[in-house]
Amino acid sequence: MKYSYLCSLASILLLLGCKDKLAPVCSDAIKPLLSTEQTEFDTDDPAIWINKADSAKSLIIGTDKENGGGIYAFDLQGKIVNKFTGMARPNNVDIAYDFPYKGGLIDIAVVTERNKGVIRIFKLPELIPIDNGGVKVFQTQTKKYYNQPMGIALYEKQTSQIKVFYAIVGRKSGPSENYLWQYELSADAKGNITGKLVRKFGSYSGNKEIEAIAVDNELGYVYYSDETAGVRKYYADPDKGNKQLAFFAQKDAKRDHEGIAIYKKDSTTGYIIVSDQQDNSILIYPRQGDTANVNQHTLLVKLPVSAIECDGLEASSVRLNNQFEKGMLVMMSNGKVFQYYDWKVIQEQINKKMVD
Repeated sequence: MKYSYLCSLASILLLLGCKDKLAPVCSDAIKPLLSTEQTEFDTDDPAIWINKADSAKSLIIGTDKENGGGIYAFDLQGKIVNKFTGMARPNNVDIAYDFPYKGGLIDIAVVTERNKGVIRIFKLPELIPIDNGGVKVFQTQTKKYYNQPMGIALYEKQTSQIKVFYAIVGRKSGPSENYLWQYELSADAKGNITGKLVRKFGSYSGNKEIEAIAVDNELGYVYYSDETAGVRKYYADPDKGNKQLAFFAQKDAKRDHEGIAIYKKDSTTGYIIVSDQQDNSILIYPRQGDTANVNQHTLLVKLPVSAIECDGLEASSVRLNNQFEKGMLVMMSNGKVFQYYDWKVIQEQINKKMVD
């Protein structure tokens, strides 16, 4: 499970174009199939929108996190096909399907807009804003950074009658408890979208911040990176209480635990993937937990990747095209890009490292 830390000449040359003291890319790092076109400022967090009619026309939705930045849509060749810019430091993004809107069902991307204290809702795939400027979050918070949303993940709860949509939102800073706030999203007949606060939960170490959040919709869990401390796990359903179910990966990262993604082999098994930012690697954990305990997630492997100091990542097991037959891993990388990895290559390395 160990790998070489020697860096290739190519990696060193790559880093010369980036800011000083970035983590080096290792000579045995997994290489992406391609990188996207550059955004204007600084990429941060991706999401994958699956086109149900034609998976080859699926899109990568990613944020460009500066004042003036925005949300971008890339095709599977990495080309920018749409964008919405001029935002006040957009940060993280997640996607939901079949959201009730004006008598129909639409797919949406929900983005945190940090310096406005709102979450933004966009219709997919066009990236049309449908939120009248945004839904305010953390409105009662007055301490510095407590009202600046950063991380977001969407949870869909199927009741006997309807599907309920929730946004679980993190922020730049907050208290040691109740760091995350959960909002129920809904639209009235005219299309006005509101966010009803339904829960405050989640412990915080106080070390850095909580940005990366991921929901396992089928199993009903939410995970988030308490940077430098570890990954915490709770129920995503607000009706199931606020007990912390797990706190893992505490000693597995070099420093910052960052992006979180879930690769689903089937409805219950797969992997939890965490980016180890300063090590340019990904940490792989069993989605279903260890054999004797579903809430114990022991590190399976650590894999070196070419993404430089990755802030955010996303994964899908859906066959997209001939390049991504088993799905893909998308990683933010310094250089204003997102990198696309063929999951078959990731799986081969997981299998190899576990045998070694």
